[in-house]
Amino acid sequence: MTEPAIQPILQGAPAGFAIPNGCFDLAVTEVQHYTDRLFRFRVERPASFRFRSGEFVMIGLPNAERPVMRAYSIASPSWDDTLEFYSIKVPDGPLTQHLQKIREGDTVLMRKKPTGTLVLDALTPGKRLWMLSTGTGIAPFASLIRDPDTYERFEQVLLCHGCRQVAELTYGQQIVAATHADPLVGDLARDRLRLFNTTTREPYGVQGRLTDLITTGAIYTHLDLPPISPADDRVMICGSKEMLTDCRDICLNYGLEEGANNRPAEFVVEKAFVD
Repeated sequence: MTEPAIQPILQGAPAGFAIPNGCFDLAVTEVQHYTDRLFRFRVERPASFRFRSGEFVMIGLPNAERPVMRAYSIASPSWDDTLEFYSIKVPDGPLTQHLQKIREGDTVLMRKKPTGTLVLDALTPGKRLWMLSTGTGIAPFASLIRDPDTYERFEQVLLCHGCRQVAELTYGQQIVAATHADPLVGDLARDRLRLFNTTTREPYGVQGRLTDLITTGAIYTHLDLPPISPADDRVMICGSKEMLTDCRDICLNYGLEEGANNRPAEFVVEKAFVD
């Protein structure tokens, strides 16, 4: 059977297009491009949609009879009245080759059921929360650092973000600055939230793979903190497949136990990806 033609840009859903069961059709309200590889977008939030900060949903476009859907972490906090997403641009990606071309007023499909392991309920109580991310893996943490519950549960929140180039750090830096200034969580975040950035392909204050900086202890020297321990530290991990594997091994070597929604423990890993 011949696959239906795919239209790259949609100003609203096409005439006659049937919204798939279990999906919202949402209008794009804002788009911002950071580099030739990264952009963010916001869509309207349905009044009936509820989620926990850190969860992800399936996103697609109404541009085919059977739309391609991919997992995207919600980058806005659970109290926000719009939904934000942070995405890579892949020239031949089944979804992102089209998604990167959206504009205000276009239509995005979103499945109604959020899920994910990067939620506070999947962790046992601790003193410090480490958020380890690379690339667009920072998205769920952009949600969590703006949630008041994060600061009620942890005395320190350490957002660690590694990218290839300096420009790719911009989104995270802007989110942290906005969080520090936020009227809802700013007072708590200014005292508890710290951002650690590193790059691998351009000169920066701290350079190297995030996993290497943890393994060598360089990150602890820079932050003036003790190494991660089961007694005090909880860890959330989101990034590339290789980074997830390496960080999981690091946590296990530190003696931390992996948690889940139905069995909270000391670290959690997000296993959803976008291509």
